[in-house]
Amino acid sequence: MSAGKSSLPPILLQSALALTLAVVSLDAIAQAYPSRPIRVIVPFTPGTGMDIIARNVGPKLADRLGQAVVIDNRPGASGNLGAELVARAAPDGYTLMVSGNPLIMSALLYPNVPFRPLTDFAPISLAAWGTLMLVANPATKLNSVADLIAQAKANPGKITYGSPGIGTPHHMSMELFKDLTGTNLLHVPYKGSAGAVTDVLGGQINVMFMPIHVGAQFVKAGRLKALAVGSAKRHPSAPDLPTLQELGVKGAEVDMWYGYLAPKNTPSPVIKKLDSELRAILEQPDVRTSFSAQGMDATSSTPVEFARLMQREDALWSAIIKKNNISAE
Repeated sequence: MSAGKSSLPPILLQSALALTLAVVSLDAIAQAYPSRPIRVIVPFTPGTGMDIIARNVGPKLADRLGQAVVIDNRPGASGNLGAELVARAAPDGYTLMVSGNPLIMSALLYPNVPFRPLTDFAPISLAAWGTLMLVANPATKLNSVADLIAQAKANPGKITYGSPGIGTPHHMSMELFKDLTGTNLLHVPYKGSAGAVTDVLGGQINVMFMPIHVGAQFVKAGRLKALAVGSAKRHPSAPDLPTLQELGVKGAEVDMWYGYLAPKNTPSPVIKKLDSELRAILEQPDVRTSFSAQGMDATSSTPVEFARLMQREDALWSAIIKKNNISAE
């Protein structure tokens, strides 16, 4: 065999060369990224959990990456408007999104949603968990989850519950509770949290799920009765409050989650780099303290772990929505 000539057949040589070029290209992408500002879309209004995460993490991410990180609130259609913008964005790592459970729930509830949460996004990392507390107005005399179940079964459709809107975690958590307990409560959806909280305080509605940091202040003041938390474990801020699971409502894990996503086909080295930087940021004590003050527990995950969570959530809420014929009216 002549020196310098390959013994590989031409087709294999071409394949090997293409693979080498692809690896070199991906390495080059990772090394060059980012070379311009990054936009982080928040598909809800300022002041929401997703927005708080984006605005706390954004400056730190900008410092670590050496590029500006611009927060862009695009509310509408229960988060679907902003999510569609991200789904259609160039998969180059310069358009990201902070989202949460509503990404899954709203896509299942609204007809003709132009994206699929499980296939049109590349999960990067979880950012935080939020705990929901089940509360009742004291005038209802509902002092426990057992009381709520008993009264709901004795008076189907008479006990009312509020939520910030159809398809929100607050709404879907109660639908799961109803399904697991065989009860029938009347849903009263509001346009945002403020109205629902005001009316459960005033007694116009009887019960609701609300973020623990919101509910705790009213429980402490005696204006609401705390019945349980929807998380898998008791929350440090309310260690004496049992979980729904402890009280016999098996399968009632209704934590809110938040995380970072990119458009599908974003290069894996970019996803890996962002995951690494976000993990480092989310472990910082000041970030954890800031999140905690807003009722959120900072966390992180691998892209694979995040994707598996989304798959489990999709299966859970799809079954609940179909079984109970829930729609975004």
